[in-house]
Amino acid sequence: MTSERKANRGPSAGPENRRAILSAAREVFAIEGVSAPLNAVARRAGVGQGSLYRHFPDRVALVVAVIDENIVELEALAETPGSTLDDLVALVAEQAIVSTAFADLLVEERDDPRVAHIGTRFRAVADAVTDNDRRAGRLGAGVSTEDVMLGVEMLAGVLSRTPAIDRPATAARATALLRAAFDRR
Repeated sequence: MTSERKANRGPSAGPENRRAILSAAREVFAIEGVSAPLNAVARRAGVGQGSLYRHFPDRVALVVAVIDENIVELEALAETPGSTLDDLVALVAEQAIVSTAFADLLVEERDDPRVAHIGTRFRAVADAVTDNDRRAGRLGAGVSTEDVMLGVEMLAGVLSRTPAIDRPATAARATALLRAAFDRR
């Protein structure tokens, strides 16, 4: 579980250390939750705690950075021509299966200004994909972007409370329910 500590290479190691910290945080938080000790993240990344805190001054900054990586992936999906709500829900489910702890922090820290942009960026993704489905006739007339966002939030929430072994099956059931709820028939 621990990595061998790297020799101090000074500032040139910064980008590599940041990537290692984000990867380690994703792994540690997936196993232990967002309240896991940050020294466990530093150990897993193979960096000292000083390096971790230089990049991320506190837990919220670290979690937001990991979530930002998820949002970038969702934004790329939204920019893909023909992307659908099914694609969005499947990607969110995939992310939530391995990053369940993040849903809790988003709720707990929703008033933190560092967290606010996540909702704004996700809304833009949901708008784009909802518009694609609406133009293609795949979306029920009464389904709004807010409905899509609520459905995705519910999906992430249920997966955050589901034992890891059961998450794939639960995600499949939940996405089928969302698909049926959004269907235009």
